[in-house]
Amino acid sequence: MSVLGARSTGAVINFDGSQAQSREPAVSKEPQEQVTYVLVHGAWHGGWCWRDVRNQLRARGFDVYTPTLTGLGERAHLGNPDINIATHVADVLNVLNSEELTNVVLVGHSYAGIVITQAAYRAPERIRSLVYLDAILPGPGKAMLDQAPKNQIDLALSTIIDGYLVPAPDISWFGVTDSDEEIVDWMNRRLTPHPIATLLEPFILPGDNWPDLPKTYIRCVRPCLEFGIENTLAGVKDLADWCWIELDAGHNAMMTAPEDVTEILLAAR
Repeated sequence: MSVLGARSTGAVINFDGSQAQSREPAVSKEPQEQVTYVLVHGAWHGGWCWRDVRNQLRARGFDVYTPTLTGLGERAHLGNPDINIATHVADVLNVLNSEELTNVVLVGHSYAGIVITQAAYRAPERIRSLVYLDAILPGPGKAMLDQAPKNQIDLALSTIIDGYLVPAPDISWFGVTDSDEEIVDWMNRRLTPHPIATLLEPFILPGDNWPDLPKTYIRCVRPCLEFGIENTLAGVKDLADWCWIELDAGHNAMMTAPEDVTEILLAAR
């Protein structure tokens, strides 16, 4: 697998894992610096969804943490109506602080784009770079659900049970198809309801702009998730301090294309 093009500010990079145009970044199989990866999952998921990417990064010699956010995955028993974005930001910060991590590549998938952004403001000294995997980037004062089309918002809100949003009934919503039978079964066994307060809470940028750190955005384009993500990306593709990558995979690329995601994360360090 190869990243197409050198990692550079304001770059637009196509990534399909099949051909090499332009410059390839030098990516060693052995880490040149003591880089640590912290991979944060999106709504309904848990740290389990990073299994294949985590294993590949560890095989390259990197330390990798895949925290599960409070109320989800194996921590579903901790669910309560008071869980909000601050709770999930604290989950990430507690990993960074308690493990005394530095030089961290902090990765957020989907909903976790909100979480890693706020964590980066709270602990910038611990973070080397930020990677957003098909993540939500709502504007200040906007909630995650504010970005979606009204019919999708209405459908989502109609499925709330006891303050939790049930997982999407159609796995294809995540870019996973029936041909991915093993992954479909894996997801159906693991997905858990998500605390709705985190999706209705307005997003606050603590500073005047995005964190002053290297930032990579990975847009999954086969197919593009139609849940309002495009509405959150206005201008990001053209900002000088972002690296924009288009990946030929669906929304849950860490599960359906783990080799490609791993290569991109290696380049993003």
